[in-house]
Amino acid sequence: MADLSGHPLNTWLEKFLQFIKYERNLSAKTIENYRRQLHVIALQIQLEDWSQLNTDHVKKVLGHCRRQNLAPRSIALRLSALRSFCDYLIAEKVLDCNPAKVIHSPKLGKPLPKHLNVDEINSLLEIDPDSPLAIRDRAMMELTYGCGLRLAELAGLDITDINSDRQITVWGKGNKQRILPMGRTAALWLKNWLKVRSQLNPPQDEPALFVSMHRRRISHRQIAKRMKLWAKQKQLDQTVYPHKLRHSFATHMLESSGDLRAVQELLGHANLSTTQVYTHLDFQHLAKVYDGAHPRAKRNK
Repeated sequence: MADLSGHPLNTWLEKFLQFIKYERNLSAKTIENYRRQLHVIALQIQLEDWSQLNTDHVKKVLGHCRRQNLAPRSIALRLSALRSFCDYLIAEKVLDCNPAKVIHSPKLGKPLPKHLNVDEINSLLEIDPDSPLAIRDRAMMELTYGCGLRLAELAGLDITDINSDRQITVWGKGNKQRILPMGRTAALWLKNWLKVRSQLNPPQDEPALFVSMHRRRISHRQIAKRMKLWAKQKQLDQTVYPHKLRHSFATHMLESSGDLRAVQELLGHANLSTTQVYTHLDFQHLAKVYDGAHPRAKRNK
């Protein structure tokens, strides 16, 4: 990526990135995505000042995306970053209107994420506790599946976030806190991990619940790598990654309870529509609810 330092558009970009970090509390990953997308846009349009930005420039950005054969989701991300940035510039009285709002993003399909069935989950989590790493990995996967955690939430857990034997505090998107119940199995393996955590020799002042062989908080990449490794060892037919365990949690909870609102709270979704995208009821359950509830559904016997 070309260096943007000294570029006339860079000052407002940096102010915006500081704003979404400290005022909106967006995650480091989101901030980096915005930085990357806006960096590319600034180099493409080559303006002297953001106050000159108009719809022709936004169309130019869209044209670059299409010539590069970017996927619809990547194009939507770039336009979304630009819209948010323009809203900030309007608030700062640099722009009078948002030229990116009249440019439509490409339509995105909404494929449901794949999930593991209960037998696959049981196979994945049958890990022999023959080493501290094996115990740690099982505890991480039991917590992810047992509580429906995001990857960042799992990696960000501190020892002090364990409220009791059956309850943890989680910090979700936008630094929003939620308190989650733990199942007996997740609580058991978390307790097993805490007994052997010291064998990885973390510093006494290391707050992280899960640490790596490097004696510090385990990284997102390493968590994903370890889950993929266990899935391969268990000879599962599909790749396993943290979000697949989260989606499996949501799917199994929803199929068993049918309580969409409760699953929304457990997942930490701000909007119910998000839960509807990431979870699904099987048709038999829907048909059963319909037959039992709708007055026109009852059949003559």
